[in-house]
Amino acid sequence: MPDVHLTSPILIAGYGSAGRRHFRNLRALGHSNFVFLRSGAGVLDDCEIADFPSTRSLEAALRFGPQIVVVATPSSQHLDIALAAAEAGCDLYIEKPLGHELENAGRLLAAVRERKLIAMIGCQFRFHPMLTELRAMIARGQLGSIAGASAAYGEYLPDWHPWEDHRKSYSARRELGGGAILTLSHPLDYLYALFGEWRRIQALVRRVSFLDTPAGEDWSDINVEFANGVVAHAHVDYVQRPPIHQLSVVGDRGRAICDFNAGELRCWVGEGETIVRRTPDGFDRNTMFRDAVRHFLACVKERSEPQIPLADGVAVLKMALEARCVASEKLDA
Repeated sequence: MPDVHLTSPILIAGYGSAGRRHFRNLRALGHSNFVFLRSGAGVLDDCEIADFPSTRSLEAALRFGPQIVVVATPSSQHLDIALAAAEAGCDLYIEKPLGHELENAGRLLAAVRERKLIAMIGCQFRFHPMLTELRAMIARGQLGSIAGASAAYGEYLPDWHPWEDHRKSYSARRELGGGAILTLSHPLDYLYALFGEWRRIQALVRRVSFLDTPAGEDWSDINVEFANGVVAHAHVDYVQRPPIHQLSVVGDRGRAICDFNAGELRCWVGEGETIVRRTPDGFDRNTMFRDAVRHFLACVKERSEPQIPLADGVAVLKMALEARCVASEKLDA
């Protein structure tokens, strides 16, 4: 039995790799009542959802009366779908990033607040046990006063969805919200979670010719100065094989390196003391997704604010768009 009993269906908007993952995780958590909003342009086998109603019309989908809407479409559609769902009184689980522009973000915040809805951004790395441990170490002061941090996240785009031409994927197309800064926005999200409000951003982007992506935003370096004085660097790219995803944090009492792919957190504190933590047995990438949606469902049941509230999604989107803007100004100079 599911932890949260729903009398109405869960609407999943989008049935690409993210939508399919959420469907499978929700079924594994005991839910069996679904409706799908689909564009008809997907290339995945849909035999798993053949028994559930499906429509290309958002208005028609909302007439099924869902309590929860999972937004897993290309990010350029996130805000429009989320706003319509919120105005219909639905709780929201929105895949990151919140959108590809800020239009309607304020209206969505107001709709969620006025209707007392639960809205969470799907940034699954906040549920990585090594990031949770690192955040606790910083809070306990084990690294001392934090001076800076550096994150590197790179993956080879053609390997993501081998069943499709990477150049036609939404990740490669700016009009759909693609480009490395938005698509690989996890470092910006967890840096914001660790260090709070930011006050200045510098950024560079470049096109990698052999990828031939329409967006041309394949490699990016972003420097963020936070209001608390911490300076952080975030690198994202569509190039690296094998993939890399690491976060380093340096304080006056020690430093820590979190290797997400290896599932290891290594810290050097005090007088040469080394602390090593590793992910538990059985942990895999999907564990984060499952834990994130389980947490969201608990918040829906308890009517409590989720760990990644809508306001965080707006703040991180502003960071990403500012980085894009600054980088474009440098290219035009």
